[in-house]
Amino acid sequence: MDTLRSSFLAGICIGIAGYGYLAEKSIIGAVLFAFGLLTVVHYGLRLYTGTAGFIKKNEVGKLFFILFGNILGCLAVALMLRCSPLPLQDTAQSILAGRLATGALRGGVLAIGCGFIMTTAVTFARKGQNLPLLFGVPLFIMCGFPHCVADIFYYLCVPVDFLAENWLAILGFYVSIVIGNFVGCNLYRIVIRQ
Repeated sequence: MDTLRSSFLAGICIGIAGYGYLAEKSIIGAVLFAFGLLTVVHYGLRLYTGTAGFIKKNEVGKLFFILFGNILGCLAVALMLRCSPLPLQDTAQSILAGRLATGALRGGVLAIGCGFIMTTAVTFARKGQNLPLLFGVPLFIMCGFPHCVADIFYYLCVPVDFLAENWLAILGFYVSIVIGNFVGCNLYRIVIRQ
């Protein structure tokens, strides 16, 4: 239950950061998105991309439980977003449409970049150096590298009819970015064996 609570709250943090980005989809919004990861790291919450690069082999199953909690937290914020008078659902739909146009294979490859940035930023943060968090988050956003928790928040915000029409493509794309994020988070362990 502790892991579920922690991962749920981490999903809320990323959902709130994503909400801010949808409200201001610019470099300013990308910088403000860093609030989500700073909060996750400060409170020591369980985020998929903040955990995947540090997980032990016998704990991989726990990683999917963390992702599930992250998704539930994002869902809570996405439900709140539906009350907003701002055209945030349209912005989320344009992000999702762009992701789907990229395709699952290319999306998975791009997601490697996000995973690498996140593990690097969290590694620095665990040593009390938060500057890479402030630069890393806007970097992956501006590069268009998908982040499986931020992306699921955007998916949950789009109009329901768009989800219903594209659910199979969305599922394929999402699975590819979860895998891509995992590979990117572990890239340093793959290349430099300790």
